[in-house]
Amino acid sequence: MARVTYVGHATVLVELDGVRLLTDPVLRRRVLHLRRRGVASMDALRGLDAILVSHAHWDHLDVPSLTRLGRDVRIVLPRGAGRLVRRRFFRNVVELDVGESIELGDVTVTAAPAEHDAGRGPLGVRAPALGYVVEGTKRIYFAGDTDLFPAMAELAPLDLALLPVAGWGPRLPPGHLDPQRAAEALRLLRPQSAVPIHWGTYSLITKPRAAPGVERAPADQFARFAAELAPDVDVRILDLGESLDLP
Repeated sequence: MARVTYVGHATVLVELDGVRLLTDPVLRRRVLHLRRRGVASMDALRGLDAILVSHAHWDHLDVPSLTRLGRDVRIVLPRGAGRLVRRRFFRNVVELDVGESIELGDVTVTAAPAEHDAGRGPLGVRAPALGYVVEGTKRIYFAGDTDLFPAMAELAPLDLALLPVAGWGPRLPPGHLDPQRAAEALRLLRPQSAVPIHWGTYSLITKPRAAPGVERAPADQFARFAAELAPDVDVRILDLGESLDLP
């Protein structure tokens, strides 16, 4: 079985060949200056085999969210970021560099490069940003946060690409994919299917809540650009809590 569930922001539950993985869990109603749309179902996130953390920014590595999932769950992070969770008494921490892998049951998780400044503040850890390729009977790419880069072509072909298409504020700084650049990435990655992520979940607490159509706009824009730039890719937009079964 292969299934992905969009929990929200960059958090995706990936179920492949009996292995359950969760990416970048950020599950709280409020994180710093951000508030969440909807509630993450914790019941659906039990029994994880590993958590994949792409980088150390607060909206991707959220220690309170990790604590909710338990301190014994294996956490996979970029090399150099492990001490952030070890000092919080997490007991099963694995650090990877680009190209390194970890075996989880019948699934292999390989760290992929990412173009993103991943520092956690001036006094925080310095560790790179990663993406991950999850491979068993399917090949699934989770991009984390990244800009477009030519070496994406080396990850092809894929069954599914999970690509960020937006952020939480009014603009996207360098090191991120917007809807058009995410669609351009499809031409390099050559997935059969793609799911846009990192949209419609968190917004600034100082701003009024957006109407549902406005929240969904980046995902819809991605689908339109993809239809033009990569028409062979099956784009599926999942709302919070929705799942996609891969054929």
